[in-house]
Amino acid sequence: MFAYLHGTLARVSADSFIIDVNGVGYRVYVPASAISACPAVGSKIKVYTHYYVREDTQALYGFLTEEELKMFEQLLTVSGVGPKASLALVSNMPPSKFVLSVLTDDADSFTKAPGIGKKTAQRIILELKDKMKKEHVDMQELAGNIQGIPSNNESKLSEAISALVMLGYSSQEASRAISAVYEDEKTIEQIIKEALKQMFH
Repeated sequence: MFAYLHGTLARVSADSFIIDVNGVGYRVYVPASAISACPAVGSKIKVYTHYYVREDTQALYGFLTEEELKMFEQLLTVSGVGPKASLALVSNMPPSKFVLSVLTDDADSFTKAPGIGKKTAQRIILELKDKMKKEHVDMQELAGNIQGIPSNNESKLSEAISALVMLGYSSQEASRAISAVYEDEKTIEQIIKEALKQMFH
């Protein structure tokens, strides 16, 4: 319903912004990282939003970057993970670390967020990895088609492409961004981080 809000930051509280858009004040729940990085009250601000609706609740969640929004939306697809837990995770880890933690079964990274226990962390990894596996065959084919990269590196490439697809990018966008920054000696984390920067500039 709302893709983003662009207006004046009217108020900042412990967990939300009120953004004035043409005289209408929208309360937007945001991660702690957005609170610490927000501009001064009275400044113009743009937040990418997710409109969350359930029988007993309606709320707007906002993020300073599209990649954080996509991470939040991926987390909401995991059974038993609601907006509060998803927001805590976005507050505690950047999207590049999130996709890498899923790829490497790093449950400990998830448990650093308040309210996320070992079982929830394992469920996040299991369900999102499962999703990635379904798309992985196509990713390997795409990786094999990227020119000038030795075939023994296709696995690293396809994992990096899968990670970006998990953040909501199309396989074409992901493979373009990955091939633009790919170098043999880079780690998967470096490749993902640089590819994400590439997509936003």
